[in-house]
Amino acid sequence: MCPQYSSTPILQLDLPGQTVYCRLLCRMTRRSVKGEKMNREAIRTDAAPKAIGPYEQAIRINGFVFTAGQIPIDPKSGNLVEGGIAAQTRQVLENLKAVLEAGGSSMDRVVKATVFLKDMADFAAMNEVYAEYLGNSKPARSTVAVAELPRGALIEIDLIAVV
Repeated sequence: MCPQYSSTPILQLDLPGQTVYCRLLCRMTRRSVKGEKMNREAIRTDAAPKAIGPYEQAIRINGFVFTAGQIPIDPKSGNLVEGGIAAQTRQVLENLKAVLEAGGSSMDRVVKATVFLKDMADFAAMNEVYAEYLGNSKPARSTVAVAELPRGALIEIDLIAVV
């Protein structure tokens, strides 16, 4: 049970150097509990591609950063990175790293990842690069094969991290 709200179930996350208690029903909904305010903040950085639609690069709310999906666009050129799944995965994770840092978090604080692959045959190569960035934190992850991704990308990833 939650130390503050004794009737609320919790999930205990052991991160390097600390333990974080997530009030699942309190912190991840739009409702406030016992007067707790929901502080929602848009996260933007020039170190990652700008949003290409009506959404933000990430949202920070009540101790979490929820990123939008990132595809392998070089933020300096605005072009899709070439070179196959390994190069595209690396660019996606660099973009996400920049967004998390702008939101006050980091790759070692990621608790959930969702990976969208154009071709599941790319899974092993993607996983090798993914492990370089998230292998120590080992967040929960879903990987889904999709028919198409924006701009012909081979991969898209979104993350949830603790601040």
